[in-house]
Amino acid sequence: MDYLLALVVALVVGSVGARIAGRRGQYGCLGSIVVGLVGALLGRFVSEATGVRDFWVIDIRGRPFPVFWSILGAAVLVAVLALCTHRRPPPAPPAC
Repeated sequence: MDYLLALVVALVVGSVGARIAGRRGQYGCLGSIVVGLVGALLGRFVSEATGVRDFWVIDIRGRPFPVFWSILGAAVLVAVLALCTHRRPPPAPPAC
């Protein structure tokens, strides 16, 4: 049950992070969960590297889940993915 709750929180965090970065519904349910989990890791790393404390934390059976840093990490992750996978429009046909 703990894992299910963590996956639901990761889904919400990933969805919110994707919306902040300007990507709505492009990753689906599993993609949002992955973005939320990786965003949590990235956010935790940034939090520890900068020395800023966690100020919005959900306690899941004794394990803290930093919601703010997870959303921020997910938004940064989605923005970087969007920059790396940006599709260029096809070249215009030559004028006659």
